[in-house]
Amino acid sequence: MNNNKEVLLKLRGLKTYFPIKKGVFKKTIGYIKAVDGIDIDIYKGEIIAVVGESGCGKTTLGLSILQLVEGAKTEGEIIYNFDGIEKDLRKLSNKEMMNARKKLQIIFQNPYSTLNPIITIFGSFQDPLKKIGVKLKEERRKKIGELLEAVNLRREYMNKYPNEFSGGERQRIGIARALSVEPELIICDEPVSSLDVSIQAQVLKLLKELKEKRNLTYVFITHDLSVVEYISDRIVVMYLGKIVELTDAEELYAETLHPYTKALLSAIPVTDLDNKLKRIVLKGDVPSPINPPSGCPFHPRCKECKDICKKEVPKLKKYMVNRKEHFVACHLVEDKY
Repeated sequence: MNNNKEVLLKLRGLKTYFPIKKGVFKKTIGYIKAVDGIDIDIYKGEIIAVVGESGCGKTTLGLSILQLVEGAKTEGEIIYNFDGIEKDLRKLSNKEMMNARKKLQIIFQNPYSTLNPIITIFGSFQDPLKKIGVKLKEERRKKIGELLEAVNLRREYMNKYPNEFSGGERQRIGIARALSVEPELIICDEPVSSLDVSIQAQVLKLLKELKEKRNLTYVFITHDLSVVEYISDRIVVMYLGKIVELTDAEELYAETLHPYTKALLSAIPVTDLDNKLKRIVLKGDVPSPINPPSGCPFHPRCKECKDICKKEVPKLKKYMVNRKEHFVACHLVEDKY
């Protein structure tokens, strides 16, 4: 959106379809269209949030970027900028991809399942540090101590086991481990959704501080729009594997254009009742990605739906709103701008 910024990652026509198999011979009878044609540029140093209801494809998008989706049919390009040299991650060999993952890391949703319960924190950090060339044990201990202190934990915690920590502490350890290989891009997959609200604020503050200190780029995946208002520079709204709205965070809250985004925002709890949006209750559930509806995927739940919405898939188009670029895929918006 800002042409002066350096593009770190380009997604072009990205699709991730999971095959549906049936019968003794496991014949493919269809596909779950988890990610269905994503085009986006991610800029170096930004926090771009990906939001939507469960099942919209946001986690699969993050895993697809890292090439961690197994058994799926994929299409499109995932072009990463390696210090000025662009390479499509989908075309890299396994060895090349292993090296590339030093630049790309992930923080998972559940801090209780990401750490091996029978290995100390020191043991959990050893392999990634060895891969980046930290060969001496004492050097690794020093590095791990520095990483733990970077996430506001004590050095001696490296000798403890995961069950000795709270959920918030475990998530900080997960963040530290992601930082251990000195990445450029981190996929944050619902990193605070399993934490208490007070702990969420601490972890979000930590992520913002680390981003500034280490010049990191985040793809922040969440279903909570109140969280992304605090942390993100831009927001991507996904529905049924597609992007339906994309703009600056401030612009999205000031001038929401897509009916689906309006419904999501209306559900955010607020303390100021005078500024509370009228709740928009969506009818029905998210349609199946196996057999998506014709036309606009949102039309069966949209109160403003017109005939064209049922027939034609709206394209993601750029509009200038309040002098800012605002991308929306909606026939209703086309009539207004």
